Amino acid sequence: MSQSQSQGKLYVVGIGPGAVEHLTKKAEKVLLESDYVIGNGTYLDQIAGVIKNSKIIRSGMGGEVERARKAVELAKDHVVSIISGGDANVYGMAGLVFEMAEKAEDINIEVIPGVTAISAAASLLGAPLVNDFAVISLSDLLTPKEIIERRLDSAAEADFVIAIYNPKSRNRRENFGKAIEIIRKYRNDKTPVGIVKNATREGETVIATTLGRIMEYNDEIDMSTIVLIGNSESRLWKNRIITPRGYQRKYEY
Repeated sequence: MSQSQSQGKLYVVGIGPGAVEHLTKKAEKVLLESDYVIGNGTYLDQIAGVIKNSKIIRSGMGGEVERARKAVELAKDHVVSIISGGDANVYGMAGLVFEMAEKAEDINIEVIPGVTAISAAASLLGAPLVNDFAVISLSDLLTPKEIIERRLDSAAEADFVIAIYNPKSRNRRENFGKAIEIIRKYRNDKTPVGIVKNATREGETVIATTLGRIMEYNDEIDMSTIVLIGNSESRLWKNRIITPRGYQRKYEY
């Protein structure tokens, strides 16, 4: 698998929501061809069978900067894959890798798209994202809380379906309640809500409920959970959520 110095390449690979069957064929191909695979230990474990012939560099949460720096350095002489859960452009490693590459020698980089956590969660809930939606992370490690709250307020007022990433962590337990408080200024208590934990992975949990009842599930919500909040037209049907695209305004069916 080793490449000559002129053949170094860096792949930024989205590995999907967790189950190997959701890894794309292209992602599997580049991982199999990589001399090194770099990533968070949790994500590396999800694709262990695919990368068993590569050299593995793993780290934990908070090691993103060092991972990106190492990937760029190694890619000068080797074929390297740095991985992200879901898609590397959705709260993933793509941005950081390109920022590192800006300051380095010319690096050949290719981003491999992956199935996002929001896509996986939506599929389990039926059809909640068919119309316009906004995706907002409640993590304030890199984004100030004031900006997050302003984005929530704007998205809720504009009647977007809202997908919430990183709703709660052990050290950040109040942001989710505040987010719901902001959204309830614009949505009634019957608004459909989906709570999906560990989508496509072991321990998968799918709950369809309403905005008025969402805090009843507060203790079950964590960093492995995606919360989807419907818009003014979304409705519950057989424990699924339907958000109309608008066909009903133009066609009879």
